[in-house]
Amino acid sequence: MAKDKKISASHILIMHTESRNSESKLSKNEALKLANNLHGKLKKDLSLFKDLAIKHSSCSSAQYGGSLGEFGKGMMVKQFEEAAFALGVNELSEPIETEFGYHLIKRDN
Repeated sequence: MAKDKKISASHILIMHTESRNSESKLSKNEALKLANNLHGKLKKDLSLFKDLAIKHSSCSSAQYGGSLGEFGKGMMVKQFEEAAFALGVNELSEPIETEFGYHLIKRDN
């Protein structure tokens, strides 16, 4: 919802060899395939998000089930921010590509 000043969200980041600051061995195509696979699982059962984030996310937020806490506009890269703010509560994004890799974003509030 564009009028919200701050939201809380969680994400799963799948990095690849072309990602910024990446140590991933996944090719860009392999990373997208994994992101799509996880998206399919989450569309069937969103309650798996935390466990899948812990297992698959390349972000340090993985240890918290992917939780990024609360953030406002201008705090995240543009593609991520636009996708996160467009989601309704407990909605899941399609894989979103940024310079860091592919993100699956779940809006928490």
